[in-house]
Amino acid sequence: MDFRLTEQQRELQDAARAFAVKELPDLAREMEAKDFPVPDAMVRRYGEMGFLGVNLPEQYGGLGLGHLEALLVLEQFAMISNAVAFPVFEALVGPVRTVDRFGSGALKERIIPQVVRGEATVAVSMSEPDAGTALTDLSTRAREDGDHYILDGSKRWTSGAGHARYYVVYCRLSDAPGAKGVGALLVDKDMPGVGFGKREELMGFRGIETRDIAFDAVRVPQDNLIVGAGGFGKLMSAFGLERCGNATQSLGLAAGALEQATAYVQERTAFGKPIVDFQAVQLRLADMAMRVEAARLLIYRAAANAEYQENGLPSVYESSVAKCFANEIARSVTADGMQVMGGYGYHKEYGMEQRVRDGFAWGIAGGTTDVQKTNIAASLVGRRFDQRR
Repeated sequence: MDFRLTEQQRELQDAARAFAVKELPDLAREMEAKDFPVPDAMVRRYGEMGFLGVNLPEQYGGLGLGHLEALLVLEQFAMISNAVAFPVFEALVGPVRTVDRFGSGALKERIIPQVVRGEATVAVSMSEPDAGTALTDLSTRAREDGDHYILDGSKRWTSGAGHARYYVVYCRLSDAPGAKGVGALLVDKDMPGVGFGKREELMGFRGIETRDIAFDAVRVPQDNLIVGAGGFGKLMSAFGLERCGNATQSLGLAAGALEQATAYVQERTAFGKPIVDFQAVQLRLADMAMRVEAARLLIYRAAANAEYQENGLPSVYESSVAKCFANEIARSVTADGMQVMGGYGYHKEYGMEQRVRDGFAWGIAGGTTDVQKTNIAASLVGRRFDQRR
């Protein structure tokens, strides 16, 4: 068991870090202040650098590397901010992977090259006003009409809504109850009948648009079918990688907080010496470092072991452990970073309080930490738990 990165992996990681550190801090601060998404021109720069196609197939313009390589890149962007990392997240571990995994050859040929070049982004639209964790209760419905589907319904909490070009929309494609009737369509925001609600005001996630989406008799070509009715299990299988991406966004926040706090305590003086010379500060830094390293190893394990899975994706158990742990340590490590920096940590100008606010989002998005713990327990005992009885 070798825990060292390969030369190629280190080079990719170094390239991502060099780009992120040089190009993104000023943009991240402006996005936080003014609450706008990564500009289209910068997303295209991401594409030109190869950061949006790390683990996507070479035939569609990607680099054809593994999931671990994708997460190495994502972490470097997330250390700057979750908002500047979001296009990388969506491309490498989010809904684009669903298109790549289950879409037709024609659909992949049409969509993935646009994403890799930074010309379009894809968001996932799952939750509804009455269907969040209980996702199989969703009511958004699509019925066949010749060579199209007619899509009606509404979605809630869609990250990237309004800014993204395409949406992987979970919907009911038959009258079969529960999961048996659920599948997914790819919807273009320019299709007639697609409407967006107001921009949601959230505790964090500034720079990541969140809106409701309404579908009013939207005509979706049958070629845009990703997974048919009864394919809910397939859709959920792709979530192992999304969990690892979610965990890596949390890891980036925590690792960035540790790096910032470590620099601060060597510069800040009290009683005539750097505050890092005080044992209380040393112990807090050590605790932060242990949690960051543990989260990183759990994420790497899930990604590296994916190649041994039949579907090539991280297992439910390992991805859930990684996500839950990373979500929880992001909250504690960023809070410790704020405490170490004192008033400067609490001040908006210095960015640590932003990490604290953003840190809480990932333990809610993509399946709450409590849901991850039920996944973990189910894997331990070898059966799923019926929450309806």
